[in-house]
Amino acid sequence: MHPDSTASGDELPLIVTRPPGEHSRTFLLRQRHTAVPMGPAQSTGGIVYATATGANVIDVDGNRYVDLAAGFGAELVGHRHPTVLRALSLQSERLLHALGDVHPSDAKIALVERLAALHPEPEAQVLVAQSGSDAVSAALKTALLATGKPGVLAFAGAYHGLGYGPLAACGLRPSYRTPFAAQLNPAVIFVPYPDTRERAATAIAEAARALAGGEIGAVLIEPVLGRGGVVVPPAGFLAELERLAHDSGALFVADEIWTGLGRSGAMLASVAAGARPDLICLGKGLGGGLPLSAVIGRRSVMAAWRRENEVVETSTFAGAPLACTTALATLDVLGREKLVARSAELGASWLEELSRAFTSAAEVSVRGAGLMLGIDLGARPGAALAVVRSLLEQGFIASTGGGQREVIVLTPPLTIAEPQLRAATSAVIEAVEENC
Repeated sequence: MHPDSTASGDELPLIVTRPPGEHSRTFLLRQRHTAVPMGPAQSTGGIVYATATGANVIDVDGNRYVDLAAGFGAELVGHRHPTVLRALSLQSERLLHALGDVHPSDAKIALVERLAALHPEPEAQVLVAQSGSDAVSAALKTALLATGKPGVLAFAGAYHGLGYGPLAACGLRPSYRTPFAAQLNPAVIFVPYPDTRERAATAIAEAARALAGGEIGAVLIEPVLGRGGVVVPPAGFLAELERLAHDSGALFVADEIWTGLGRSGAMLASVAAGARPDLICLGKGLGGGLPLSAVIGRRSVMAAWRRENEVVETSTFAGAPLACTTALATLDVLGREKLVARSAELGASWLEELSRAFTSAAEVSVRGAGLMLGIDLGARPGAALAVVRSLLEQGFIASTGGGQREVIVLTPPLTIAEPQLRAATSAVIEAVEENC
């Protein structure tokens, strides 16, 4: 069956051959011969994408899926949103590449103005980059320049990317860091990421002890732990952590790469939680499907980059016109379609519905914020992989999280149709009951 590229994007699944189909298997075999294998083989019965629209993905075998992963959250406004496509097309006829910060494009300048306005402090400034990892690297560099302190306070279970700066602060799996430990920042201290008030008190106490040493220049945190299992900290925790950071002379750095721009039900989850970060990292959905990230910071902090001997943070494709244009279009869509509020409202009702469904399952718990939900299957290492495979066979794409891949992670496009979400709810309940 030839993949249907004319799908509206709000359709229910249509499975014509059990995934992975023959064509997907052939493509994946080709990949195994040429792409570098990473870690143990933990297949979810992979498929190969052919086309996608809205919340629908169609694979090379012609199966149609409802996307509950959205490119690990990157397809924030859905695949190939018409506004984003139109902006991309128009920009492609004007300019594909500029000359970085030497001769920037008009699109980049327009974007940094829009992004600066998102910071809770006036007159913020922006660094643009290409990936979330790049943004965190730039934020950590900024913190060192501004404070003179090399230390980083990070959190167990956190994932900030795999560049050398973020990797040193990766608390998700020690195996990610260990092979490269000799080349990483040794001045990183990890404290537990809390999910209850009691654990928050413990985390604050441990953070206070670490900060008392005076060597920490950055407190780096995800407002909601993403790949670590969609853990939401209790109310007041982020604000108290920010106070501790500032009292010790450290910067408070919010990694909003996954949570930001409405994913968690707020434009910025950290600000909605009462914190006022010095630096905010954005990425994933920012580019509307194209690689783009940014660091938004207080002007007084960003001033640390201005020094007698030139120090820079840039790359050839940072601020590329195409990505900046699709980012502007994405911000327009978020505002015009009121997707931030929709994420909060729809996510809250979805969370409640799934929570009710698993009330009698002692080891299963549901948590999240906005359209960023995690279903924790308890002390069952790898259990989420089996559920995700089952969902795929039903026509739903999801991902896994948690240090032992025990959490089903659901991050659909903010534009997902409600009938698709209702069908997903039934499929998730069935898949969990079958496999747990």
